[in-house]
Amino acid sequence: MTSPPVASIHPIAADIYRINIALPDFIPGGFSFNQYLVIDEMPLLFHTGPRKFFPLVRGQIETLIPLARLRYIAFSHFESDECGSLDKFLAAAPGARPVCSEVAAMVSVSDMVDVEPLAMADGQKLSLGRHQLVWQSTPHLPHGWDCGYFFDETSATLFCGDLFTQPGPGERPLVSDDILGPSEAFRQQMDYFAHGNETLQLIDKLARLEPRLLACMHGSAWSGDGAGLLRKLGESLARH
Repeated sequence: MTSPPVASIHPIAADIYRINIALPDFIPGGFSFNQYLVIDEMPLLFHTGPRKFFPLVRGQIETLIPLARLRYIAFSHFESDECGSLDKFLAAAPGARPVCSEVAAMVSVSDMVDVEPLAMADGQKLSLGRHQLVWQSTPHLPHGWDCGYFFDETSATLFCGDLFTQPGPGERPLVSDDILGPSEAFRQQMDYFAHGNETLQLIDKLARLEPRLLACMHGSAWSGDGAGLLRKLGESLARH
């Protein structure tokens, strides 16, 4: 018997909340999908989750704000768990715009939804009010020509998508212990990295931001020396 998904929401920084959808039986030991809500003058959701999880994600958001308050729906790259329910969110929040990389807007998003996406160039800023976000283009890191991340200068949070993917249900919202070991062990079983020519340079680019919080898409969010952890990831990728 398959256990149903379990949804929860917890703060991980000032105005930033992790919405966790835990799937106990998705793989042995379970798996999780995280979406991140930034509540500000112009609220932003990073990742929509898969299409079938829209009611769960919506329900968690509405414990804090009306869904119609959303103004930006952002994601790292075009993939079902990143933006599978984008059209549903745009219908429920008619004042919102998709936010993605220039490449994602050009090759996918502009055709998939009727709302014109905000196509972010590398280094472009997006103000939510108190929170100031900067787009980081990272093609093929870990995968997808259109891949990129947001760095919140206000809280030193890197919304790092599939980097540091951890197995398990992600029951702990925020940790400071080792996530590199579990994430690298998982990658050895199912390597989702593109291993592009610029992988190490892009990791160093993210490390130079000196993030203090990593908002991971799968597993727990992490706090600590983000630059050091990113560089350790680079070293591990170089060895393997």
